[in-house]
Amino acid sequence: MDKQAEMQPNSRTVNGNEEEKQVSKKALKKKQKEAEKAAKKAQHAQQQSAAEPEDDYSTGRYGNLPIIQSKERVDRCFAEVKDLNPKLKDEKVWLRARVQTSRSKGKQCFLVLRHQKWTVQALICVGPNVSKPMVRFSAAISKESIVDVEGFVRTVDPKIEACSQQDVELHCEQIWVVSAAVPRLPLQVEDASRPEDSEELATVNQDTRLDNRVIDLRTTTNQAVYRIEAGICRLFREYLTKQNFVEIHTPKIISAASEGGANVFEVSYFKGSAYLAQSPQLYKQMAICGDFDRVFTVGAVFRAEDSNTHRHLTEFVGLDMEMAFKYHYHEVLHVIGELFVNLFKGLRDNFQDEIATVNKQYPSEPFKFLEPSLVLEYKEGVRMLQESGVEMGEEEDLSTPAEKLLGRLVKAKYDTDFYILDKFPLAVRPFYTMPDPNDKRWSNSYDMFMRGEEILSGAQRIHDPEMLAARAKSMDVDVEKIRSYVESFRYGAPPHAGGGIGLERVTMLYLGLDNIRKVSLFPRDPKRLTP
Repeated sequence: MDKQAEMQPNSRTVNGNEEEKQVSKKALKKKQKEAEKAAKKAQHAQQQSAAEPEDDYSTGRYGNLPIIQSKERVDRCFAEVKDLNPKLKDEKVWLRARVQTSRSKGKQCFLVLRHQKWTVQALICVGPNVSKPMVRFSAAISKESIVDVEGFVRTVDPKIEACSQQDVELHCEQIWVVSAAVPRLPLQVEDASRPEDSEELATVNQDTRLDNRVIDLRTTTNQAVYRIEAGICRLFREYLTKQNFVEIHTPKIISAASEGGANVFEVSYFKGSAYLAQSPQLYKQMAICGDFDRVFTVGAVFRAEDSNTHRHLTEFVGLDMEMAFKYHYHEVLHVIGELFVNLFKGLRDNFQDEIATVNKQYPSEPFKFLEPSLVLEYKEGVRMLQESGVEMGEEEDLSTPAEKLLGRLVKAKYDTDFYILDKFPLAVRPFYTMPDPNDKRWSNSYDMFMRGEEILSGAQRIHDPEMLAARAKSMDVDVEKIRSYVESFRYGAPPHAGGGIGLERVTMLYLGLDNIRKVSLFPRDPKRLTP
């Protein structure tokens, strides 16, 4: 179970006493000097370029474009960096990209141009159409500036190992600055792309990354991470749609705490108060009562938990589903298990390049799973922990250390990073969880785990209004505030079950990352509300 106070920040946790490796003062001073040197170099190059207009036969082939205000249409076809390959040998193309690095020597300048997660080397060399002032201008373009270049695609031997397009480079005859970046950047993309345990070269700590998120997102690693995350959403939608689920959109402003707890954000609502939804739980169930039978939703979830850990956010993306069943909630459990198998297969088969890109900066073991998914009863999991020396009662909730240990024990015994734990103690589940019919100490509920951490919590829901109201009262939930929810079951409700998944947590654990902030576009936690 994922509880508010179950874990303290570890030595790698950010925004919660996490101690990350900081860029050394020496490295910072070095970067500052390099930036100042680059600024002086740019100024000198511009002065030289201005002083030699009579010798500049490349006039009209380079410079700074005026601000693009959609004044006119330009009939120009642009190629993409990712599409540059030997098949385009000797073809002339236009390209728009960022300047990642530049290196000049004498009569030539080498640029690495980047668009999203692809890079190519560009050469500007003095020749019939390229003057010395044009080379100096190119060398003075600040890193991260956006440029338009025209040039010929040339094959190269040996390969250019530093670029994604290793078999070709671009020999440029025009270069125009579309949008110039300031010479002194708050962080360098190449520094943000290095492994955090790099000892010889500068790295960037997580707070600096998040304070300057727009630049940090430009790294090839982040470009890959968010394509994988988008893939998880797409695979989730595609699988459930094929299983006849209907996508719905539930309210995020609600009248009462949907989970019955205190961890909610209260907001002003005209002359009264409202809350940001902790989950779409109640509305998923009401949709089932409305005869939708199978529903899912993707949307923001809010948790007012003061947890500064590696896996908690105050706002995250929830992937939720709910399903009516005929006689046993395992009908739903197995659908969810198949959903994850389909998801893991889809990532493995369709995102190999992105996974490899992430692994270059953040190495991890390949994710393993079984088909069908492994299902263990809670009591069996507790027994495995007890046999390994953990002292805990059979009906006691799992702590975070116990979760992680159980994950390691399951991996060692069954060789899987994903498994399902079924039949949790009733006392540790929400009020709407159906009790086990044979023993009221247990419940018809389940959690699912990746690499020893919970990523889904679900159960059969109570669909009898009297039982539901009694359970709510027993757990100090104000029944009046959820009256419409309870009443929805008075008009005939099918038995149903479901679960909720945290998108960021699935992405983090599949990739073997150590912090959820690495997979949240603009993370929100108790100490961060910007950018």
